[in-house]
Amino acid sequence: MNVDKPKIKTQRVYSRKRCRESLRSHLTPAKKREELTCSQRWRLRYSMDDTVQYCSDSEDMFGDYDSILEDSSLLAKLDDAEQHERQRVVLLSPQNDAKDQRGFTVLQPPRDITKKKSHSTSLSDSIFDKTFEDLPSSQLLFQERVQEKVKRVRLQVGDQISTPVKNEFTEDKTRKRRSVADQLKRTMVCNAAAPSSVSRSVTLKEAVVSEEISVAMQAMENVSSETVDLGPFFGLPTKVKDLMDKLRGIKSLYDWQETCLNLECVQQRKNLIYSLPTSGGKTLVAEILILRELLCRKKDCLFVLPYISLVQEKVRGLASFGLELDFMVEEYAGSKGKFPPLKRRNKTSLYIATIEKAHSLVNSLIETSRIENLGLVVVDELHMLGDGSRGALIEMILAKILYMSNDTQIVGMSATLGNIQDLQMFLKAENYTNDFRPVQLKEFVKLSDTIYEVDPKEEEGFRFSRHLNFKYSSSMRKMDPDQIIALVTEVIPTHSCLVFCPTKKNCENVAAMICKYLKEEFLQHRPEEKGVLLKELKESGNGSMCPVLRTTVPYGLAYHHSGLTSEERKLVEEAYSNGVLCLLTCTSTLAAGINLPARRVILRSPYVATDFLKRSQYKQMVGRAGRAGIDTMGESILIIQDKDRNMVKSLVLAPMEICSSKLMHDDGKGLLSLILSLIGLNITTTLDQVKSFLSGTLLFVQQKQLCVEKSLWDVVQQSVDTLKDRHLITVTSHSDDQTLQVTMLGRATYKGSVDLTYSNLLYSDLSKGLDGLLLNSCLHLAYLVTPYDMISQCNPDWMTYFRQFTLLSAAEQKMSAAVGVPESFVARKVAGQTVKKSVNMDVVRRMYLALVLVALLKETNLWSVANRFQLSRGFVQTLLSSSSAFCSCVLHFTEELEEFWPFKALLTVLMRRLSYCVKVELIPLMEVAGVMESRAKQLYNAGYKTLTHLANADPAVLSRTIENLYRKQAAQIVASAKMLVNEKAAALQEEVDELLMVPLDLPSPLKTHR
Repeated sequence: MNVDKPKIKTQRVYSRKRCRESLRSHLTPAKKREELTCSQRWRLRYSMDDTVQYCSDSEDMFGDYDSILEDSSLLAKLDDAEQHERQRVVLLSPQNDAKDQRGFTVLQPPRDITKKKSHSTSLSDSIFDKTFEDLPSSQLLFQERVQEKVKRVRLQVGDQISTPVKNEFTEDKTRKRRSVADQLKRTMVCNAAAPSSVSRSVTLKEAVVSEEISVAMQAMENVSSETVDLGPFFGLPTKVKDLMDKLRGIKSLYDWQETCLNLECVQQRKNLIYSLPTSGGKTLVAEILILRELLCRKKDCLFVLPYISLVQEKVRGLASFGLELDFMVEEYAGSKGKFPPLKRRNKTSLYIATIEKAHSLVNSLIETSRIENLGLVVVDELHMLGDGSRGALIEMILAKILYMSNDTQIVGMSATLGNIQDLQMFLKAENYTNDFRPVQLKEFVKLSDTIYEVDPKEEEGFRFSRHLNFKYSSSMRKMDPDQIIALVTEVIPTHSCLVFCPTKKNCENVAAMICKYLKEEFLQHRPEEKGVLLKELKESGNGSMCPVLRTTVPYGLAYHHSGLTSEERKLVEEAYSNGVLCLLTCTSTLAAGINLPARRVILRSPYVATDFLKRSQYKQMVGRAGRAGIDTMGESILIIQDKDRNMVKSLVLAPMEICSSKLMHDDGKGLLSLILSLIGLNITTTLDQVKSFLSGTLLFVQQKQLCVEKSLWDVVQQSVDTLKDRHLITVTSHSDDQTLQVTMLGRATYKGSVDLTYSNLLYSDLSKGLDGLLLNSCLHLAYLVTPYDMISQCNPDWMTYFRQFTLLSAAEQKMSAAVGVPESFVARKVAGQTVKKSVNMDVVRRMYLALVLVALLKETNLWSVANRFQLSRGFVQTLLSSSSAFCSCVLHFTEELEEFWPFKALLTVLMRRLSYCVKVELIPLMEVAGVMESRAKQLYNAGYKTLTHLANADPAVLSRTIENLYRKQAAQIVASAKMLVNEKAAALQEEVDELLMVPLDLPSPLKTHR
């Protein structure tokens, strides 16, 4: 039997109309399929005369079709139907049969189908024509009458189609293809009329039904595997659009966003890089693609962000979507994250991770053969591929995914780059670029008291705009030579302003200076909320508060840089976002972090510390100007000196910088780490396989520019030799190739994400620690998890060092001497005496930082510890978070080496304490993304003492109960708590299911008997 491709009528379930182009799917007739776009797909419903939407296994698929014979007037009705049909054909003229009165086109068959009845458009046509050739004449007559009725129904249905489609034929007659249900109905009617003695008919009917069901099931399987359209909102249900409106206030998308989401490459799930200016709305497109992958394809997704603060912000923002749409949102930042991630049977997961954690996550998925479960990877700030060691990590992540998974889509959001073609070649990706900004940006430079507008058309690159007319006294001019006060008072307090400064100290000085010359009316702007902010800042410091912030906050000003604690930064950011603060003086890190836009952005200098600005940094800063939905225009003003004029011209007018691979950065450290992990994960076991893998990297694309002195393959051979010399891999030579295997130390190094520079040193320190591990104090463990890369930033105050050393117990002093810091050495340094015996100063500095960590664990008061050790509170905060992350690395390192088994339990507890550094009762509340110590105290004191309390809280009640907690923030906290509770419950349920599951390799009774 010649089986054609099944033709199934597709019908929209959603009631609202879509655009015409969206109405085609792979089930569209062949002649119209060439206009098909992948963005719109349809749910299938078999079309019948009566409204029949589905048939379950337990139902009679054919209803009561036999009862049709009980109607004695049936033949008369069919005669009437035939008469009406003839009249209709007469009325249809050649000019009018292409379109009905509403302007819609009706479907028409090709000429060959009209002329040749044997070549039917449907599988069932051919089946039925052959099936009833040998039936009695009475039954054939009945069949013909039924066909006339079916024909009329088809014509009526054709006239009622609400979807306009393109007319391709000009035949007089119109005909709609028969659905499977039509043919089944016809079969039942004909067979019901046939005598029961006709066994041949019954047999043929059963064969036809069986064949039709088989074809329909096959078609449905094809649809379910290919179609990912669940609704009208870019393939997502309407509920997603409603949630966007409810949770984000987004009622519609920008034109470029719709264009990007409807790109053919996006619909075909090809890799994509899209580039837009800052604040253009790039993230929303990525989130819609993530939701499509999670909900439609039921695949996990990975969202890679550069900073912990951004990860936490995104976790809070997407937790509500996860709860409503039934997927998990998991945080991978700092010490948080499970490797490998929990394998869920009934839910998909969205992993939101920093670059470092994303690398470990991808490694664990490859190792457990689960990388195919990862349907989409989104990388924010893709241009960071060109930023040092972190850029090397991004390249490793993407190269491994490209090599190991054929079904994982990669989407990168990037600033505009000068060599985007290199990235396209590396990722095998399409590129979409747009210069859209929701708010117009005007760039200015200020030289002396004159402001020029940046204009590329001008010969000098600048065009005169205006003079500054602000009356300065002589003393004021000395304090503010750059006229910053004149620039900021033009916009504040009505609008917001950001002032980027070259150093942290300059941020504080500029904020204090501006306040000295502001009018008293600034104090009257939202004074109650400023009072609450001051109170919360004081509580966050356990009674201590920065004197600069105490002075500036009443005027609506604050500074923002890494010298603030995490809690201070969060309070300042929230106050600025809510309009309580109208001006922030900040360093360049704010531009790369959380989104805090302003009406006007002022760049205090074209320098970051002593380095001249890069164009990417400049664009990132000025991109913060203009708040979508609030401002109609954004302004940036770069303050320059005459000596920098030419450099500034090249800065604002030069083409975008290029992005280069960083695998060769820092003596090829990135390449060494990559090769080690490839061997450890069994991705490559020979040198040829290593070369094959590297041919899919950005380094390979750019090898002509980056490998000048040596060829890439010479560098690879050198890297393999280096790993062998460090005892991280073994190399076994054969006649034609070399076999590469990872050692236990090498495995521990890549699984712990330990820097290769320090892997042998860490192993040595841990081995020495086992010989005399101090268990009655956490000093020894704190020393072992103090990050090596922070040692160089520490300059101990020797008097403080000696005082703290004398407070140690005898056992602790003995332990300190064992690692290389005896009391005599510290005493000599305090006295200013020469130390004859050589002492490793890195060990001395590391012990000083360990003392800081121990003090923090005992007191949990960051301010007092920072003052005691003569360190900035920002540095102490960084030390704490870095130690927590490094503790996680050391824990994974020790898990791979059997001799370090005692460390597993000890480091697990220490990592939890370092992660939060608060009293034990507050730890469950601080697990919620964005909840800091002072907020946790407020919640605890208000009766929300556990995660369950918080997950079941009413956001409205919570915002009224907790001071200075806005409704939106309360909703995000509750949603994050619910997500955490669900995650913990799901983990326990998975454990229960696994425990109760019958083993697949359970011996059979027969085997047991034998």
